[in-house]
Amino acid sequence: MRNLFDPLPQDLSAEAFETLAATPGVRVERIVSLGHASPDGFWYDQPRREWVVLLRGAARLRFEDEAEARALSPGDWVDIAAHRRHRVDWTMPDEPTVWLAVHIDETAAPSAPSPPPLA
Repeated sequence: MRNLFDPLPQDLSAEAFETLAATPGVRVERIVSLGHASPDGFWYDQPRREWVVLLRGAARLRFEDEAEARALSPGDWVDIAAHRRHRVDWTMPDEPTVWLAVHIDETAAPSAPSPPPLA
């Protein structure tokens, strides 16, 4: 068993990305930021849909098609369509910001249905 908050990376001179689980159409990753932001003029333009939830810390996420950045606090989540340009404007400089991101390849073949829950 593992914990999303323990241990956090010691070296956060760059954002830390860790794949937690992956299948042919879905990748789940933990991202840890500490005062990180996207470089000036840079926009993510990802080929996959991304569902992201902020678990700890705070951030501002900006979409190219919106006038203002969205302030995110723990529990806030965003479903980002493939190729919707976005960037991270700010993350807390004095406390790690922990994100959980689910990258979804909507072109991948669907997986088998889940078994029914145990009684």
